[in-house]
Amino acid sequence: MKKASSLSELGFDAGDASSGFFRPVADDAGLYTPTAHRRRLTKVSVIGAGNVGMAIAQTILTRDLADEIALVDALPDKLRGEMLDLQHAAAFLPRTRLVSDTDLAVTRGSDLAIVTAGARQIPGETRLNLLQRNVALFRKIVPAVAEHSPEALLLIVANPVDVLTYVAWKLSGFPASRVIGSGTNLDSSRFRFLLAEHLDVNAQDVQAYMVGEHGDSSVAVWSSVSVAGMPVLKSLQASHSSFDEEALESIRRSVVDSAYEVISLKGYTSWAIGYSVASLAASLLRDQRRIHPVSVLARGFHGIPDETDVFLSLPARLGRGGVLGVAEMELTEEEAKRLRRSAKTLWENCQQLGL
Repeated sequence: MKKASSLSELGFDAGDASSGFFRPVADDAGLYTPTAHRRRLTKVSVIGAGNVGMAIAQTILTRDLADEIALVDALPDKLRGEMLDLQHAAAFLPRTRLVSDTDLAVTRGSDLAIVTAGARQIPGETRLNLLQRNVALFRKIVPAVAEHSPEALLLIVANPVDVLTYVAWKLSGFPASRVIGSGTNLDSSRFRFLLAEHLDVNAQDVQAYMVGEHGDSSVAVWSSVSVAGMPVLKSLQASHSSFDEEALESIRRSVVDSAYEVISLKGYTSWAIGYSVASLAASLLRDQRRIHPVSVLARGFHGIPDETDVFLSLPARLGRGGVLGVAEMELTEEEAKRLRRSAKTLWENCQQLGL
């Protein structure tokens, strides 16, 4: 039996329930003329209410980034349970309207639509077959989101995120500036954490980027790592003879594998990606113009061919209009070579999808 989540569902007349508690202010003529609320409300939709989707929704909620959050999932009971669980915390949270439905129409009028829904890999399944299943799922999700919210920013979190960001771009018809993948924003945070622990500083004071694919071929940009404006790599190599090429690759590998370690220990990742995506949402919705390494259309950058519509992570300036620009970061020849190799791998996957 479905339980009611509001007094109106219990049979109480919704009406203007507040009229018995509050009296409007009279103007000089003694008339009550309440004005309409004119502030433009911000709506965020999260498609996929699994562990990642709910961590994102919860973090956005506690950071007070939206006036309305819409949750969408294919499992109606779990979806309603997640919504009620958050609604019951209303007395401890900013005032945010929470709605949920299995129908994507609930996302109508979104400013930001975040897609976490994706098929999981079946044992023995090839990467291409998994991609094809995700493309089939995105064919149901993305055009509907684009129809209901034609001015929205589209943020893709589902993996493989770079290829699925390309898929979302093709299916939505949106300009590339409004289709963004979460990319290596979290990888870069993990990279900064490892360096901060070693240097005994706050991770926020470490400038370090992972670029390229969110995956095995990602590139650690050692040449630009700095703390307080000071280059880190040269200092580390001068003071620690162990910081050779093999050691640097070991650190990069550790960053790439860190998600697998979390999954092996607790079964899934959630909190770090929740905070990562909430930071992207803040930069986008509040027009903060912050730089994030996210998956963007990368053709023409660092020798990537102009005819290659590949999405991969580069440091991008984010604001209310989406991707406002991509930093022309200086890479060593080896770093640029690895980035182009990463782009080639991703583009080969994209070309097999037939979009």
